[in-house]
Amino acid sequence: MKLIIPFVSSYLTNLEKKKWVTVFKKKIKGNTIVQFEKLKPQDYKKVKVAIVANPNPKHLLKLQNLRWVQSIWVGIEDLVRNLRNTKIKIVKLKDPEMQRTMAEAVLAWVLYLHRKMYIYKSYQDKKIWKQEDYIEPRNLSVGVLGLGELGGSAAKVLIRQGYKVFGWSRNLKKISGLKSFSGNNGLKKILKVSDIVIILLPLTNKTYQFLNFKTLSNLKKGSMIINFGRGRIIKSYDLLKLLRSKHIKHAVLDVFEKEPLPKDHPFWSSKNITILPHISALTNFETASDVVKKNILVFKKSGKIPESVNVKIGY
Repeated sequence: MKLIIPFVSSYLTNLEKKKWVTVFKKKIKGNTIVQFEKLKPQDYKKVKVAIVANPNPKHLLKLQNLRWVQSIWVGIEDLVRNLRNTKIKIVKLKDPEMQRTMAEAVLAWVLYLHRKMYIYKSYQDKKIWKQEDYIEPRNLSVGVLGLGELGGSAAKVLIRQGYKVFGWSRNLKKISGLKSFSGNNGLKKILKVSDIVIILLPLTNKTYQFLNFKTLSNLKKGSMIINFGRGRIIKSYDLLKLLRSKHIKHAVLDVFEKEPLPKDHPFWSSKNITILPHISALTNFETASDVVKKNILVFKKSGKIPESVNVKIGY
């Protein structure tokens, strides 16, 4: 059976779409891989699976026999919102290379805060020669919010590095060397004990702006935040209030409510915010396409759809 597989995206440039299609044509041979815009209308009804990157939902609904979509990204909140009331299954990218890259990024930016690199940069700007006290990793508490594939991998790397690691998730997780929390009381407890908090949660109806002035006030004074999850999980102006009052010492932000971050946004001028352009764990063309290839070939051979997202909980 030869599959017709459109690549559907309303986010990527035409050049980026062509690059992905070229990769998939090489990897998934014996099938028709084509940009959605070049798909013939008479072939719409023949499509059972599509590869997507923030697609226009109207395009997907034209594919009346579409059974599932394979995202090339980990973030699938827009797909969940747009396809919640359809029968289309959503399969998010589960790439071990992305897990490794995210764990690497988490360690790098925890070290950035732990070793006070942001402070030394400010000293350099002012030509100040001053040494800060050193804290051993075993005396620094790191809280990881979200213990899925990415959060779990990151927590294990931090444990191996010698940090005192805590984790919070919807359900308690068993990870050697980690104390697990869940629920509202668990969130308060982990925020109160953490010197550095890392956000690796998916964006769902329950996590939207759930880190606000009330919840973030549970953080110990002088704590720091790294957000590698989604920008809309934190209420931006509540975070700014706590940064300006020095309750939160510093924040490393890689994700934002609107991207690119608008040039007039107050985050840019905040001295205790480090801004990153959504680079903590970029999708790797080669490894991601291998994961997609495996999923599609299994479906082609057996008709089995890979593990899909639970749209009721959002991931």
